[in-house]
Amino acid sequence: MRIILSLVILLSLFSSCASRKDLVYFQPDSTELHTSFELNAPKLQAGDILAISVTADDVRATEPFNPISPYNSSGTLQSTNPFFPTYSIDVNGEIDFPKLGKVKLAGLTRTQAMDFLKEQISKFIVNPGLSMEVRNFRVTVLGEVKNPGAFPINNDRITILEAIGLAGDLTINGVRKNVMVIREQNGKKQEYRIDLTKRDALNSPVYYLSQNDVVYIEPNGARIQSSKYTQNTSIFVSVASVVITVISVLTRK
Repeated sequence: MRIILSLVILLSLFSSCASRKDLVYFQPDSTELHTSFELNAPKLQAGDILAISVTADDVRATEPFNPISPYNSSGTLQSTNPFFPTYSIDVNGEIDFPKLGKVKLAGLTRTQAMDFLKEQISKFIVNPGLSMEVRNFRVTVLGEVKNPGAFPINNDRITILEAIGLAGDLTINGVRKNVMVIREQNGKKQEYRIDLTKRDALNSPVYYLSQNDVVYIEPNGARIQSSKYTQNTSIFVSVASVVITVISVLTRK
């Protein structure tokens, strides 16, 4: 009886072992890499909250554009710029900006939006400066990672690897060959798949993540099998072990 139990345990251990090809990221191949952040930079979209601050040599000239001034009472820039005020991009892709009125920014990258606003503001201010921050930029990592959750990002440049790093990396049970990224574009959810064991993953359109992207790591077969064992099953196995031990002792006499 003990021999049978030992064989069952050994078989279960071997069946749950993962190969090197299942675990190692970016395994060597002849793929040519052409990853470019500029080509895959996140685009602003409806619902984004932008913190915009206008600066210039003439502090007074910026007042109409800054309901809350980034300057202190002495007329110099504050050391910790509060990036106020904030503007929400509406369903039409526009913000209502002081003196400029409705300005469409959806579909532009943050850099493009900054350049566009500076061009418009330069009609009123000589050589204006402009700071912009996407206040609600975050990514969510779920599934077989050590610390799943939603992570706020201070800038708009984050890779899927950095996001997984924030979540503590994949567990041994995470499937690296079929990582799913859910992204909303033009009001519609789109699903992408990426194989992190291949170098071609670095060329994926979701290698650089966009705001509100969701990264999901599915469990492997061993993890799914282990989840089938409930607490009752564990109790049953414990009781069975006791019974087998008693029978073994009795049969020795």
